[in-house]
Amino acid sequence: MIEQAGSLRAARFLLVLVALAGSARAWAQAEQPEAASDFVPRPAVLSAGFMVVTANIYATDAAAEILQLGGNALDAAIAAQWVLNLVEPQSSGIGGGGFMLHWDATRHRVSAWDGRETAPRAASADFAQHADGSLAKFSEVLATGKAVGVPGLAAMLEAAHRRHGKLTWERLFRPAIRLAENGFAISPRLHLLLRDDLLLRRDPAARALYYRENGEVRPVGEILRNPELAATLRAIATGGAAALHEGVVAGRVAATIEQRGGALTAADMHGYRPRQRNAVCGPYRRWRICGMPPPSSGGISVLQLLGLLERTGWPADDPATADGAHLFAEAGRLTYADRARYLADPDFVSVPQRALLAPEYLDRRARLMDPRHSMGVAAPGELPQRHAQADDDAPELPATTHVSIVDRAGNAVALTSSIESAFGSRIQVGGFLLNNQLTDFSFTAERDGKPVANRLEPGKRPLSSMAPTLVFDAGGRLYAVLGSPGGGRIINYVARTLVALLDGRQGPAAALALPHVGNRNGATEIERGRVPEALALELERRGHIVQRTDMTSGLHLIVRSAGGWVGAVDPRREGVARGD
Repeated sequence: MIEQAGSLRAARFLLVLVALAGSARAWAQAEQPEAASDFVPRPAVLSAGFMVVTANIYATDAAAEILQLGGNALDAAIAAQWVLNLVEPQSSGIGGGGFMLHWDATRHRVSAWDGRETAPRAASADFAQHADGSLAKFSEVLATGKAVGVPGLAAMLEAAHRRHGKLTWERLFRPAIRLAENGFAISPRLHLLLRDDLLLRRDPAARALYYRENGEVRPVGEILRNPELAATLRAIATGGAAALHEGVVAGRVAATIEQRGGALTAADMHGYRPRQRNAVCGPYRRWRICGMPPPSSGGISVLQLLGLLERTGWPADDPATADGAHLFAEAGRLTYADRARYLADPDFVSVPQRALLAPEYLDRRARLMDPRHSMGVAAPGELPQRHAQADDDAPELPATTHVSIVDRAGNAVALTSSIESAFGSRIQVGGFLLNNQLTDFSFTAERDGKPVANRLEPGKRPLSSMAPTLVFDAGGRLYAVLGSPGGGRIINYVARTLVALLDGRQGPAAALALPHVGNRNGATEIERGRVPEALALELERRGHIVQRTDMTSGLHLIVRSAGGWVGAVDPRREGVARGD
């Protein structure tokens, strides 16, 4: 019935165009937080059946279509992801990777799926150095083949679908293929990012797709078609992820990367394997919180930050108050110090996960927090029987997406995916953009004679901050599903939301609209135009170096309620929640 409802789809499409036009100003403000001091919570959605929250109305509709056909949460997340590749090309896609948590409501089991990119076999730790040994700037590596890792998203989703999926793999591609062929309306956010990007136009394929002949960006509301991506998706739909990792597409990717100075080969594409790992779960007050293990730092770091706050004895009901912001920032310093020293791909580095989350270790670290004065730059904790390591210095840029879904049976998915920087490496093949995830490795392999845990090694997965998260109540029932884009700030975004939701008893929509405050073991970052100046001055009085900056999170949250599920979206972006 859904496939045949042509007139309904046409009406729906007209409504989308109207919504885009009417929301242009608000979404433009969301892309420029200095103009968005009047952020208000966007209305939450209540449903007694399923709940979907994604970054774009088309993706939300695709997930809902699959759920209405009898698909489950994983099926819906996969369909949404292919659509996001099309309508949000700056954020994620089959040219990148991701991390996913899956909750099986029947077996009461959390599965963690790792689709993070890997370094090519011929890549070396000096990938970011000039011939004379000097270190290249990030901008010199970003839009080159040297930055591209082996994509992992499609292979990971296929492996998870074999384990948890319900509908056929091919059926999950139809919404994205349909949109790619028929076209979608360019959103205000995509328009702004295309307009302001100075590198994407250099790629001939991307320039032809997203810009007019004179180089001007296509306007908001223009119908954009991507038949080349439709063909690639159709090949993966019928041939599985092998259609991407083997044969013609893999050869095209490898040849293009070689032309751009990279080391990725067709053999690297063929050799990629996703990983199923054990989720990182731990207590926070009366809740049990599960996150992604390394090579994502999200699970460990969110639990560390929350564990430190819990030990202060102060009810951190709102991190935007003076006391709350100070303690949240101090806990962030300690958390990010440990992240830089100890976390990396566990297939290459021994990660002290248990030691970092041990109650006695968190007790000891929490005693370093002064409720009235900042500690400044925090040192990583001392752990027994550790090899000497140096701290990571890799930048992680804020361009990612997140999908939260709960189906009618209570199964859930939290999927965070990325191509790293906005528009990734700015290299387009087969209608999709390739990642620049190798820049998430440390640009220096060692420091002062000590190896960096997150140094590049062949086949290794770079460290990430992506933090798909599931929350369970004291009775073991799923309570919340969430995650966010935001690069290195994702940990703070997710932890801040959990504090507001679980401690401050903020409603889901209100929790996502709170101003951001956080620290990554440097300056204390406050959201430009949204945090009162009096709070900034008070933080400075307590010894913080305050940095006012844009903090465009994209949190997507689902929370259990008495009537079913409540879905909420971050007012800073274009997210849409829908239930049934």
